[in-house]
This record gives sequence, structure tokens and C-alpha cells, in this order.
Amino acid sequence: MAMTPLMKATYDLIGLNYNASRKADPQIFDRLLSHLSPSPQGLYLDIGCGTGNYTKEFAKRDYRFIGVDPSRAMLDVAEAETSNVTWQLGSAETISLPAESIDGVIATLTMHHWQNLEAGFKRLSDVLKPGGKLVIFTSHPAQMKGYWLCHYFPEMMKHSMLQMPAFELIEQLLSESGLTIATTEKYFVHSNLQDLFLYSGKHDPRRYLDPNFRRGISSFSSLANKIEVNKGLQKLQADIESGQIDKIISKYENNLGDYLFISAKKHYDSIPGA
Repeated sequence: MAMTPLMKATYDLIGLNYNASRKADPQIFDRLLSHLSPSPQGLYLDIGCGTGNYTKEFAKRDYRFIGVDPSRAMLDVAEAETSNVTWQLGSAETISLPAESIDGVIATLTMHHWQNLEAGFKRLSDVLKPGGKLVIFTSHPAQMKGYWLCHYFPEMMKHSMLQMPAFELIEQLLSESGLTIATTEKYFVHSNLQDLFLYSGKHDPRRYLDPNFRRGISSFSSLANKIEVNKGLQKLQADIESGQIDKIISKYENNLGDYLFISAKKHYDSIPGA
């Protein structure tokens, strides 16, 4: 499915100054590396790579990668900073690669931007070699209900959760695409997180008061109602100053994990395009 004009505008808007707040986090990269277990002889794909922050971390270690993203603005940034990665304009549903040509795929906080999850998984399965891995880093609605952001920005979070597929749906669509989940790993946001995505301010609420911080987060830049955001920010600032924020945060403590790593493997008997 082609990217809609609205979708393209959202990607390109986020792409402006994206690297000011979105950097590859060492801990997240280490987990991606562990789950993918790439070979120096293999060829790998970073789908929805953005400006290629994680792609380039793999390339620094001499792993061969192709970075695919639907935003020309983001890929322009990626291409300007590295020469040992192949960058390609496209999406999960429209990857222009031969069948069974890729040894593994990473998909980092990207599924909620796909136009068709089923088509995306099937196309990724097509380009994966039998036994190849798809490593996903995402969050699902059950986890997001545990974000204290829901207290201040309920409508924004509601719309954000509507974008995120439930774990059960991910598992079903992967299976229908010839992929089986091998492992899952909960991820809890740590205090020195360097990749400033939606819940990266979990331990530092003041971050959300900074417009530059919010600009790199799609929920704030494309899904949020400005009136709600302004009211939420005023309440958040007041609660920070009064100390009430600590009580709010404590009410949302849970063991579901803030995000999730999903490692899936392609069946050896999968038929490309089936």
C-alpha cells in the first residue's frame, strides 16, 4: 500500500531534527544484537529505520545492513552520515528485495506506522531466508495503559494505543506469515535512556515540558490535540512543583514492561509469496 500524503507529511515532519532527541540507546542496541545474533557474512534489513541510528550501530561492527524507510527526509539524514549501509525508500509492505535474500530483520518502534500489518509481515517473511529472524521492539496497548502519561494526556494516549497492535494479533499475523515467536523479553525504561521515544521520560517527567523533546515523538507531533496537550502540560508542571507527580507515578507502577522485544523465526518450509 502506498504511503498517504498525511502519512508522508508526518514522517517528514518528525524527520526534521529527529537526531536531536532520537539516538541509538546502548542497552536497546545490545538487546537487538543479542536477539538477532547476526553473522558477518549475512545481509540484514532495518525496516522503518528512520535516520538509521540503530542501523549504523550494526554497521559500525561490520554487519551488512539495508535500511528502509518511507521518509525521504529521514533517509537524507541517514545517507549523509554513513556510506557503508544501503538505504532504500519504501515500507514493510513494499520492500523491493528478492525473495529469501535477507538473513534477518529488525523493526524498532515502527509497526504502528505501517499501513497494513498483515501485508507487512508477509512481505518481510518473503524476503527472509528460511530460519531467518525478525526482531521487533514495540509496545502494546496493555503495556501503554500502564504509562502515567495516561493521567495527563488521556485522549492522546487513547489514539496512540489504537495504533499499536495487541500482542495476540502480532502473534497471529506472524504465524499466518510463516513466522513463529521464539522469545519475548520485557523492557523497562531506565533513567539514562538515550533514545527519547514516547515513554522515555518515565523517570524524568520534566522532559515532557520541553517542546524539542516532544517534537521527536509521533504521539505528540501527529496524534495529540493541542488543547489537551497544553492543559496536560500545565497540570504536569503543577504536579511536579507540588510533588504530587510522585503519587501519580506510583499509581501506574506495574510488571507488564514498558516495551517488548519479540524475536520470531521463519519456518524452514515456508513458501515465498504464499
